[in-house]
Amino acid sequence: MFTGIIEAVGKVIAVEPVDGDVRLHIHTAAMPMDQVQLGDSIATNGVCLTVIEKTDDSYIADVSVESLDLTTIRQWQVGTPVNLERALTPESRLGGHIVSGHVDGIGEVLSRHPDARSERFVMRVPKDMAKYIAHKGSITIDGTSLTVNAVDGCEFDVNIVPHTLEHTVMGHYQPGTKINLEIDVIARYLERLLLGDKAAEKSAN
Repeated sequence: MFTGIIEAVGKVIAVEPVDGDVRLHIHTAAMPMDQVQLGDSIATNGVCLTVIEKTDDSYIADVSVESLDLTTIRQWQVGTPVNLERALTPESRLGGHIVSGHVDGIGEVLSRHPDARSERFVMRVPKDMAKYIAHKGSITIDGTSLTVNAVDGCEFDVNIVPHTLEHTVMGHYQPGTKINLEIDVIARYLERLLLGDKAAEKSAN
């Protein structure tokens, strides 16, 4: 589990195809790797990755085909900036909201414009995710916990303060940028709960 509060912005320093999937090498910038152990989880642009090797300022993680299909990782290249957050510990403060690191889909930045000292971004979600986006609800974008300001069909907007722009990858966003989206975990479980006994039935497919 994570909080959606980004610790550092790292960057991709190697993308290695391995037997059909990918091995990533991530430079961690200011994130303290002396506190990371092999097998620990690090949310990397919102994707929960397991550390299999590490140095003082980097880590290596394998990425499955499932993750490649459901996230923006296929688009990552050497130099791509990535948000980084280590997993929660019992002593952690929950400053954002509960984030699992399991991406639900890929969205897109439609526009950005100044809003006083902040920036207002309009995003689009896949049609099947629209029902989970709620006014003043929580959403995770590339691992960052954010509040939805407004919703209109498959589009929603968020207001980003200067600190977040400076300390996350959102400062790099432009119209057309693809983004990893994770819906609020409460919405995911609530939908399943509302199925009642039908949850035990197999789908027609």
